[in-house]
Amino acid sequence: QVQVVESGGGSVQAGGSLRLSCVASGSVAGIKPTGWYRQAPGKTRELVAAISTMNANTRYADSVKGRFTISRDNAKNTVHLQMNSLKPEDTAVYYCRVVYNDYRGQFQEFWGQGTQVTVSS
Repeated sequence: QVQVVESGGGSVQAGGSLRLSCVASGSVAGIKPTGWYRQAPGKTRELVAAISTMNANTRYADSVKGRFTISRDNAKNTVHLQMNSLKPEDTAVYYCRVVYNDYRGQFQEFWGQGTQVTVSS
């Protein structure tokens, strides 16, 4: 069993900020949140920001570099996404990606249900 709780979405005006959080838990081994993806209406899901499960290495979409910051709280098995200087084009459903090892020891991924972020101009 894998549980993912996403929070922090909402509606803001352009230039505003939001902070998304993703908490992962469950009875499987090695469960870790790895990052955030987003999907706007009519578009495919895309990477927003990812953080390594092994170290502090991060990766960002070009469109959010300098505005978004991803961080990890290992004690709480949580990943945060601080989003500043939000733009209307950031409007999308944001999904947390979680990885774990199944009963065979194989790598698996799991997605949260998503949280809506709406930025008005």
